[in-house]
Amino acid sequence: MRPKLHFISGLPRSGSTLLAGILRQNPRFHAAMTGPMGSLFGALLAAMGPQNETALFLSEAQKRDLLRALFETYYRPQADKAVVFDTNRAWCARLSQLLSLFPEAKVLCCVRNVAWIMDSIERLVRRNAFEPSKLFATPEERATVFSRVEALAHRDRLVGFAWSALKEAYYGEHSGSLLLIEYDILCQRPRETLELVYQFLGEPWHEHDFDNVEYAEPEFDAQLATPGLHTVRRKVEFRPRRTVLPPDLFEKYAGLAFWRDPKGSAAWRITVQAGAEPAGG
Repeated sequence: MRPKLHFISGLPRSGSTLLAGILRQNPRFHAAMTGPMGSLFGALLAAMGPQNETALFLSEAQKRDLLRALFETYYRPQADKAVVFDTNRAWCARLSQLLSLFPEAKVLCCVRNVAWIMDSIERLVRRNAFEPSKLFATPEERATVFSRVEALAHRDRLVGFAWSALKEAYYGEHSGSLLLIEYDILCQRPRETLELVYQFLGEPWHEHDFDNVEYAEPEFDAQLATPGLHTVRRKVEFRPRRTVLPPDLFEKYAGLAFWRDPKGSAAWRITVQAGAEPAGG
């Protein structure tokens, strides 16, 4: 029996690694941080597209089989699991293809006030002050907090791409397959949040230990020269703090939480109400 396939997507620094760390406590589940499937999926799609002149020999059915085989091959070591969650921010931009291949799949989208996402990344950069992060392409991008945040927000970069892809999915025709999970609520009320996640997935409840969540990928973070990027704190809890961003910069990105407005979308939501914004976390 093949595992059921679901996806984790959404915004960076918004709890996707934490969510995977919690879900993987369930022995029936496999979940991890962002893996290679998103880029492999995109590369295979491109190879079967019009830029490859020999792709005309591939039928629609063959293309589907090849894409399904990609997942089956990669997750063969997890064949004993009932459910596999693949994590990638690109999945929100691939909903049409994913749901054509896996019509029953659900997408858990981790979200967070964009200003606090920028704050979280900025804190990591400052914490590793003598190790220039590969999140930035040039010394000019790394120069100041303003240039760093601007670079991250560009439409093809870490935060800007994920935000655009999520917004497309949230207002798209497949939005009913999404569950948006706000980071602050996940940290403040983890048990209630996970109970809703299980209901959304139609899976039987498993008791989780929210005081002992373990997950880290230090080698991957070292490769990006950004230690701590995917390290999960052992205890799931909310920690209020003041932002390190200048006030005008924080204000610029604080109002981008479109997912708090249910109009125009069929997505399911576990979100903070507008006007009830906690301080950091």
